[in-house]
Amino acid sequence: MAKRSKLNQFARKVGAAVGTADAKAHKYVKAGAVARKELDAISKQLDALKKQLLKTSKRIKTALA
Repeated sequence: MAKRSKLNQFARKVGAAVGTADAKAHKYVKAGAVARKELDAISKQLDALKKQLLKTSKRIKTALA
């Protein structure tokens, strides 16, 4: 079996580092997508609460008037 040259060893290390970085990048992108979905859901809930507050305040104003 032939010895690996220094260039091949270096190329293997670089390839492994690139693969590791790529895997971490994919993990962060996936986490960002999940966070974005959660943020959208929270903003929808907030909009619903705003509408409910407006309706309630109108009812209180008419009841006090």
